[in-house]
Amino acid sequence: MVSNLIKAGYPVAVHNRKRDKEKEVLQAGATSAADLASLATESEIIFIMVSDDEAAKQIFTAADGLLSGSVAGKLFINVSTVSPETSRYLNEHCQKCEASFMEASVSGSVKPAQEGKLIILAGGSQQAYEQAKPIFDVLGKLSILTGPVGTGAAAKLAVNYLLGLTLQGLAETVQFAKANGVKTEDMLTIINEGAVGSGITKLKSPAILKGEFPAAFALKHLAKDLRLAKEQGLAAPLSTPLYESFKQAQGAGLGEEDVMAIYKYLDK
Repeated sequence: MVSNLIKAGYPVAVHNRKRDKEKEVLQAGATSAADLASLATESEIIFIMVSDDEAAKQIFTAADGLLSGSVAGKLFINVSTVSPETSRYLNEHCQKCEASFMEASVSGSVKPAQEGKLIILAGGSQQAYEQAKPIFDVLGKLSILTGPVGTGAAAKLAVNYLLGLTLQGLAETVQFAKANGVKTEDMLTIINEGAVGSGITKLKSPAILKGEFPAAFALKHLAKDLRLAKEQGLAAPLSTPLYESFKQAQGAGLGEEDVMAIYKYLDK
């Protein structure tokens, strides 16, 4: 994402809590901010992407965090997947500092991010969206203003629920067919060439065939998102067993592998 912004001509400063992770984008032309406070005060628009709700809150509200300096008039855009409550919490703190806040969860993993083909689920004011839209157009193939702060987070949790259903369904289907004498390769072809196939089933099929699951989207993150969806009120019949599957897969040591490693967990 940073590389795409640089290619589009935007000056980009970055700050990562693990500074060695900045190396690639610094080589691409980004500059490194000394700390979070200087990153915020010296930038007009600040994007945040971290792993969970607590990390997001800490980065914003810590004594040396993003809001610790003079940030009036700045626009903060949280790309992290967090709960709607956390998004509203961050929005309130930005408003107290006379700054604007927008959530912009992204649908898509490594390859769409590299190609600038993410789908951006934005929640916030129309004014903030219009300010951010030129940048969203660089990062993604589509951005949608879903409504006020909180709705973007809800949309992301909803789409990740469908992701979990799809991947577990794919794993269960292939394993059922295999147990009844159908070759895995044949079953995946049947799925992907038929009406039930989709972009995600085609994308994840090679991992199933190889039995290798390097993380494009780590399983632990989907387990977290399913937990957040449950906490947000998701009570659909399949939601609890789905969450339990991914939680148990994480507990079995598969959290750092790709979400499709649910296949490995269920194949026992």
